[in-house]
Amino acid sequence: MKIALINENSQAAKNAVIVNALKTVAEPLGHTVFNYGMYAAEDKAQLTYVMNGLLAAILLNSKAADFVVTGCGTGMGAMLACNAMPGVFCGLVIDPTDAFLFGQINDGNAISMPYAKGFGWAAELNLQDVYRKLFEGERGLGYPKERAAIMAKNRGILKDVKAASCKDLLTVLKTVDQDLLKAAVAGEKFQEYFFPNCQDQAIGDYIKSIL
Repeated sequence: MKIALINENSQAAKNAVIVNALKTVAEPLGHTVFNYGMYAAEDKAQLTYVMNGLLAAILLNSKAADFVVTGCGTGMGAMLACNAMPGVFCGLVIDPTDAFLFGQINDGNAISMPYAKGFGWAAELNLQDVYRKLFEGERGLGYPKERAAIMAKNRGILKDVKAASCKDLLTVLKTVDQDLLKAAVAGEKFQEYFFPNCQDQAIGDYIKSIL
């Protein structure tokens, strides 16, 4: 699985802590982590939590990533921004129990975490435990097990509702503020990671046209 990490500007200084925790768990399980930044508060490309949502949608809809790990100070802003986008199903995950339940019940493709609120002593251990609950084993099995079938049915219904209520991503990319879009894909390693992994030519071509 290709896992993308996206940090916004207020918590960019914690990128190294977050990506190290993510790689510690995900890479031994055979997953690949792509760190889209921000890498430091001083980065030239500054991501807001709104841009996080837009970037997450680009990566997931183009299949350049299979899962997105993002967040902000409380995790709520990035979650809202992600869920405003087509094809993104993002949960607010604070602890390993949240991660387990989100993975088994909702089986979404993104999480948003708080990197300021409650981010204290041994926070990196909580991160590792969260990622372990997300990426070890199979997701979407249901919890409790006897409700697995109805949970899977509801996930399908939610996807249908979202598809009906959202424009397709290419339309979003063409109609959203173009300066906002350019800023969202201006990261130092965006082009290095995105274009070799992008599987949607139309999305890739449009991103190339605005860069």
